[in-house]
Amino acid sequence: MTRKITRAVARIVAGKQKKLFLGNLDAKRDWGYAKDYVRAMWMMLQQDQPDDYVIATNETHSIREFLDLAFNYVNLNWHDYVEFDERYLRPAEVDLLIGDSTKARQKLGWQPSVTFKELVELMVDADIKALPGQVPVSGKGFD
Repeated sequence: MTRKITRAVARIVAGKQKKLFLGNLDAKRDWGYAKDYVRAMWMMLQQDQPDDYVIATNETHSIREFLDLAFNYVNLNWHDYVEFDERYLRPAEVDLLIGDSTKARQKLGWQPSVTFKELVELMVDADIKALPGQVPVSGKGFD
């Protein structure tokens, strides 16, 4: 759903889309940066003995929070563009997903390097940059 949001933000900024239709805005997730998870995998592979780890940010954020950050980043109010559509409700949706990465933090020394806000901004910039003729909000692009 996050990519659906950031793509819509980019298309709205570019004047190619007017509305975004979503389901449950109260669902909460533990979102993290893919590069942080790849680094965690590498750290696991460096261990002498294999073990199981949970890789997570230990934070939970709602779809509403994601919308706030994504739309605010481009100086828009998401309430003007987002509409509820029950077709996007999932019958078996889990309302709250959050991980506990304590073991990975203690044994591997791993921790996320990108905050939730930074993640949202990176995603919005990447989707704006992907549209022809658009310049990311940060002016830096996506690493």
